[in-house]
Amino acid sequence: MRAVIQRVSKSSVTVDGNVIGEIGHGFNVLLGVEVADTQQDADDIVKKIIGLRVFNDADGKFNLSLMDVGGSVLLISQFTLLGDCRKGRRPSFINAARPETAIPLYERVIAGIRAEGVTVATGEFGASMAVDIQNDGPVTLMLDTQKVF
Repeated sequence: MRAVIQRVSKSSVTVDGNVIGEIGHGFNVLLGVEVADTQQDADDIVKKIIGLRVFNDADGKFNLSLMDVGGSVLLISQFTLLGDCRKGRRPSFINAARPETAIPLYERVIAGIRAEGVTVATGEFGASMAVDIQNDGPVTLMLDTQKVF
């Protein structure tokens, strides 16, 4: 499972001209599910997302987590995070999970974050979405449960 996490002051997602999810202070998370991912990967990424200490404390240091600052999450499914561009000029998406595998794991991540008391807004799986991100910092991090990087 691969995620791009951006610390945001606000973020929203629009489908067909309608805002379907929006948050204030927190994380915009773009999430890609890989064919080899399991429920354990989903649980591990939930722990990382809610535990990342990338919010400033009183001294301006990265010491506070999403939970500490009362932040929210906008979670967007994005299979293109698993695009392999090493050969040619057209990415291969062979490692991206099919919807029948990806949707339950995506929903498990949503449920896991909510179970920790964090507000979660979402995009629409498989839809063409416009995501408006006001990156705070900017702070952008990448996670991969397969430890590719």
